[in-house]
Amino acid sequence: MLGAIWAQSVDGVIGDGETMPWHLPEDLAHFKETTLRFPVIMGRRTWESLPAKNRPLPGRENIVVSSREPGEWSAGAEVVSSLPDLTGFTGLPGRVGRQGLVGHEQREGHDGWIIGGARLYARAVEVVDRIEVTLVDAVLLPVLRERAVSAPDVPEDFSQVSDSGWLASERGRLTVGVSEMPLRYRFLSYERKRLA
Repeated sequence: MLGAIWAQSVDGVIGDGETMPWHLPEDLAHFKETTLRFPVIMGRRTWESLPAKNRPLPGRENIVVSSREPGEWSAGAEVVSSLPDLTGFTGLPGRVGRQGLVGHEQREGHDGWIIGGARLYARAVEVVDRIEVTLVDAVLLPVLRERAVSAPDVPEDFSQVSDSGWLASERGRLTVGVSEMPLRYRFLSYERKRLA
């Protein structure tokens, strides 16, 4: 099973092309708990947006999709030039080659997570089996305007399987605009509906 995981504002913003427009420790903990021990696939910009001390993400095979040759910039990650056609995608690599993902190693019934950015999400959302969304109670399109990067819509063939309800973060805050305190958020889980 392949999943996608992201955090977004109530108006769909996931970032500004460089960073996330909030700091939400509870979301970071949820992300870590969900992805730990599984491969994570990300674009180069997402990789570069990670703080250097957190690159590569520990306890996970880090796979970066980029047309750039591997080098100092990618230390600790496997670099692939492209994702394979994700239609019928059934697994992440036991090994990763320069030309793309090869092989298969299933781990505990889940193959891995797409963790960004927007272009990978847009491509993968049609074939993943699970989507984890942290919804941040903020409206950011008017603040970020043309810099806003948006999450894809959850496809209609997904069902919401869990909702934490609104929770309040004691230390969470927006890094752009005015931050209401405490910052509210909720965890939403979706699974693709299976045909009978």
